[in-house]
Amino acid sequence: MNIDFHVLDTYNSQQAWLFVCHLLEQHYLAKQQVYLAMDTRVEAQRFDQLLWTFRDDSFIPHEVSDGLLPSNSPIIIGYEPPHRETPREFIINLSQQVPAQYDEFQHLIEVVFNDPSVQQRARERYKLYRDQQHHLNTIKQR
Repeated sequence: MNIDFHVLDTYNSQQAWLFVCHLLEQHYLAKQQVYLAMDTRVEAQRFDQLLWTFRDDSFIPHEVSDGLLPSNSPIIIGYEPPHRETPREFIINLSQQVPAQYDEFQHLIEVVFNDPSVQQRARERYKLYRDQQHHLNTIKQR
């Protein structure tokens, strides 16, 4: 499995979330199925609102899901493991832990911004993925 760590120069989660909005737009335009892993329902709903408003000229079909029902939406924002009948190519992790069922995806994207606690948790996930012999890439974003 390929795992990319996008390391951002930014110091706050809002700018990281905007980066993910642009990333989701690229995946949508490439007709790729994406699951966005969040920690809580509240965060998932906040990201849902941001995705509707981050650009005036953009529309990215998506839905917030609790993982109970399968979905055909190209982008799913979830706070529980995705339903097993909802295949996805990519998973983007904005949660603080290793996403459940991450190894059922073809590609995992971790987003890390310049906050010591975020970076520490990312290092721990990096070690876990490395120990499981996944193919790891680090991409510095400016």
